Amino acid sequence: MNRTFRAAIVATAIAVSAPTLVVAATNPMVGGAAMYANKTIVENAVNSKDHTTLVAAVKAAGLVETLSGPGPFTVFAPTNAAFAKLPAGTVDTLLKPENKAQLTSVLTYHVVPGKVTAQDIAAKIKANMGKATYATVQGGSLTFMKSGKGYTVADDKGHTGKITIANVMQSNGVIHVIDTVMLP
Repeated sequence: MNRTFRAAIVATAIAVSAPTLVVAATNPMVGGAAMYANKTIVENAVNSKDHTTLVAAVKAAGLVETLSGPGPFTVFAPTNAAFAKLPAGTVDTLLKPENKAQLTSVLTYHVVPGKVTAQDIAAKIKANMGKATYATVQGGSLTFMKSGKGYTVADDKGHTGKITIANVMQSNGVIHVIDTVMLP
């Protein structure tokens, strides 16, 4: 067997047996749109068909300018399907002008200051006996745990979700797509 072929087999075996986290490639596709590392969180999010509810909420809360700023920010971005799992009428109620403070609280609960990559989360989990906790901009915390080949996130109320796409790099931070809306 030639050396290159043997090395490829060994590398594949290691990759298949190692625990994995779905990590985005260069200019990954999210919601049918390429995400460019030279664009801001908002510039990329507006192009994702999977994040139209999140974008509408960010606009309604007046957070576009903030999330377009220099950051860096780490955003755990719930998909439209995540918002759809909330009780009927919740999103419509949150989007009303009189509920702007509550909407802002929910959205900023999904933001961690700084740039936290999937590798940072994994290392912190390993160093802290299976859990990694990060303070959110809102003031609460999100806790991450290893779960099979991926990672789960839990809010302060114990609701859990999964990171479905990690490390979507932005010019002002990083986005990790999640399948659940976290609630403060």
